[in-house]
Amino acid sequence: MFTVLECVAYQHDLRLVLVAALVCILGNACLFVILNRSTFCIDTRRRHWIVVAAIAQGVGVWATHFVAMLAYRGSMPIRFDASLTLLSVTIAIAFFWAAFRWLGAAPTARDCVISGAGAAVGVAAMHFTGMASIIAPARVTYEVVPILVSAALSWACFSAALLVFSRASGWRKIALPAALSVLAIVALHFTAMSATTLVPDPTRGADLTGYASRDWLVPAIVFANAALIALALTGSLVDRWLTDAHGLAEATLEALAITHDGRIVEVNGQLCELAGVSSGALLGSAPGDWFVAIDGGPFDIPTGYSAEARLRGSPDEDQILEIATRTIEYRGRSCQVIAIRDLSDRKRAQRAIEHLASHDALTDLSNRAHFVHALDAAIDAKEPFGLLALDLDRFKAVNDIFGHGAGDEILCRIADILRASVRGDDLVARIGGDEFLIIQTAVSSPDDTRKLASRILENVAIDMDVAHDPMAVGVSIGVSLFPQDGDNAETLQRNADTALYRAKNNGRGHAAFFDQEMDEIARERRALEHDLRHAIGRGELYLVFQPLVATAFGSVVGYEALLRWEHPERGDIPPDDFVPVAEEIGAILPIGEWVLREACAVAAGWPDNVSIAVNVSTIQFQVPNLPAIVRDALEQSGLDARRLELEITETAFIRNRQAALKILHEIRAMGVRIAMDDFGTGYSSLSNLKAFPFDKIKIDKSFVSSFNDDDAARSIVRAIVGLGRSFNMPIVAEGVETEEQRQMLLDEGCPQAQGYFFGYPAGDPYAAATPREARSDG
Repeated sequence: MFTVLECVAYQHDLRLVLVAALVCILGNACLFVILNRSTFCIDTRRRHWIVVAAIAQGVGVWATHFVAMLAYRGSMPIRFDASLTLLSVTIAIAFFWAAFRWLGAAPTARDCVISGAGAAVGVAAMHFTGMASIIAPARVTYEVVPILVSAALSWACFSAALLVFSRASGWRKIALPAALSVLAIVALHFTAMSATTLVPDPTRGADLTGYASRDWLVPAIVFANAALIALALTGSLVDRWLTDAHGLAEATLEALAITHDGRIVEVNGQLCELAGVSSGALLGSAPGDWFVAIDGGPFDIPTGYSAEARLRGSPDEDQILEIATRTIEYRGRSCQVIAIRDLSDRKRAQRAIEHLASHDALTDLSNRAHFVHALDAAIDAKEPFGLLALDLDRFKAVNDIFGHGAGDEILCRIADILRASVRGDDLVARIGGDEFLIIQTAVSSPDDTRKLASRILENVAIDMDVAHDPMAVGVSIGVSLFPQDGDNAETLQRNADTALYRAKNNGRGHAAFFDQEMDEIARERRALEHDLRHAIGRGELYLVFQPLVATAFGSVVGYEALLRWEHPERGDIPPDDFVPVAEEIGAILPIGEWVLREACAVAAGWPDNVSIAVNVSTIQFQVPNLPAIVRDALEQSGLDARRLELEITETAFIRNRQAALKILHEIRAMGVRIAMDDFGTGYSSLSNLKAFPFDKIKIDKSFVSSFNDDDAARSIVRAIVGLGRSFNMPIVAEGVETEEQRQMLLDEGCPQAQGYFFGYPAGDPYAAATPREARSDG
C-alpha cells in the first residue's frame, strides 16, 4: 500500500491524476445513468443502450488509464503505439458490453459477481494492453502478486457496484455504484502501476523519431471523453423524453394524428391499426383522404367541437368515428392534434340495448312499450289503420302438457307466421303470454284488414295442423278500425278485445270485427264484472239449500248449498250467467271462500244427522291454501268435519293432477267427505276414481232428464250405479223432477237423489222463512 501511495505521490503529476480521477468519476456516473435508463426500455432498446453504456464506460476507463499514464513522471522519455492504444480501448468496450449483457434487466447476486468479473478482466486487459503500447528505451517488468490482489479487489468492487445498482433506488442507485466502480478502476490501475518497473535498456526504443509528442494527448483525451459523456447523458435524457411522449401517445386508446397546414405530420399506432395502413402511408396526406362524413360526403375536420365520420371505403356499415381537434405546439409550430375514437361497438351495443328495450326477448317482436308508442303515432297521423288483437287457442293446454319449453317454441312459430303474413310497414307486437297485437297501416277499406285476418288464419292452419301435430294451436282474432271504432288508443284496444272475445265465443279459430252491438254486450259484461267484485261487500250474495233425499223413502239426509246473486238493478242473476264470469276474472276465489264459510255457519245449527254439500270451483284448486281455508271455516263455525261434503268436477285434475290429489288428501284427512259432481260428462275418467277414494258420485242431471225415452241414458245411469256399487260409493242422481224418474232410479238401485220433485232450493230449512227464494235449480 505504501508503494502505491509513493507511486502516486512522487512518480505522478498530481494535477493530471486529479484530471484522471474527475474523468473516471464522470464516466462511471454516466455509466449508471445509462444503465438505469436501459432497465426501463423494451429489450430492443435496452440492447442499444447497453452498447452505448459499454462504449461510454470503455472509453471512460481508457481515458482514465491514459491520463494517469501520461501523469507518470519517469526518468526516460515515453511514447505510445497508436495501434495498441486503439486495441486497448476496443478491449475495454468489448468486455464491458459482455458484462452488461450478462447482467440483464433483473440481475441476481450471481449475475452481479459474473458481470463484475468480466468488468475487472476488461479493465486489466485494457491496462496491460495499454502498458504494452509504451515505446521507451526500457524493458517493462511486473510484480505478479500485487497485480493479482489489485485484480481481485477490482472484481469485488465491480461486483458490489452492480449488486448495489440492482438493489438500491433513488440517487443511491447512481452515486454508490459509481463510487465503487471508481474505486475498482483506481485500485487496479495504481496498484498495477506500483508493481510495474521500467528497466533501462538502450537497445529498446532508442529511436523515438517519428512518434508524436504526448503532450497533446491529455487535453484531446479529456475533451473527447467529456464530449462522449455529455452526448451519452443528453441522449439518455432526450430518449427518455421522446420515448415517454411516444409511449403516452401509444398508451391512449384513441387514434391520434398531428397536422400542420392540413397535412399529417405524426400519427400513433392506433390510427395506423384503425386505417389498416403503415404510418408512412398516413404521413404527408390530408385527413380528408382517409375520412368521410356519415352520409358519405366530404369531411371537414371540426374546430372546437367533435363530429362523427367514417373511414373512406370502410366495408363496415355500422362504423362510427368521433373526431375532435385541439391546437397544440409541436416541434415549435402551431399544429392541430386530431383525436379519433371508434364508437362503432358502443353504437352497436346502444342499438342492441334500445332494441331489447322495445322488443320481446323471446320472439323479437315489438313489446308493449313499443306498441303503445307506435299506436299513438298512428293515431296522430290521422290515417286509417286496423288494430288486430290475437289470442292463441289451446295454448294453455299445450303449455301445461308439454311444458314451458314447448310453449316458448309455439310462441316463436306463431311470431314467424305473423311476420310472414303482414307487410313491411305493419307492426306486430307480443304484449304478454299468448297475446299479440298488429297495427295494419295504409288501410283503404275494412276489406284490407279482413284479408289480413284471413291470411293469418290460413297460415296458422297450414303450419299448425292439429291432426298431425299434438302441440298445434289455433288463433282467434278481434279487429277494430281507426277512426270508426275509436279515436284514441284505449278505445281501440278495448274494442279489439271485445271483438276478440266474440271470436272466441263463436267457436275459436275465427276473426270478428267490432260493432256497436258487441260494444253494448261488452259494456254490460264489464259492468257485471265490476258489480260482481263488490257483491260480497254489498251483501248481494246469498245461499239457498236444495234437499238431498233417500230415493226409497224420500227422507232428507242433507242439503246442497247453492249460490244466488240478487242484483239491486237487475234482480236475481242466474248462476250460469255470473259464475263463469267470476271464474274468468278470479272473483271466484273470495266468493268461493265466502260460500264455504257461510254454508258451514248455517249448517252448524242443523241436526247432527244432516250434512251440507258445497261446490268447489276448479280455480280454487289452483290455490294451495284451500285446505287451510276449509279447516278455518270448520273451526270458526264449529261444524263437525264429517258433516261437510265438498263437490268437485273432474276438471280439477286437468291442470295439475298431482297437486289436486295432494289437496284432496289433505282435506279428506280432516274428515271432510269428497263427492265427484257431474260424473259422466266432460273429462270423466275411471283413473280418477282409482287415484282418489271419493265418498260419493253424482250423476249429471242431463242423463236423468232423458231417462224416460233414451235407452242409452238409462244404460249409462245403470252403468254408473254399478260402478259405484263396485267401488262401494253411494250414487246420487241430480235433476229428478217426476215420480216416474224417482221410481226408475230406485229400480236401478240408485240410493239418493235430488231435484225439484223433492223440493226447490230455498233458504235455511231450519230457520224462519226469508224473503229470498230460489227461482231455478242449481
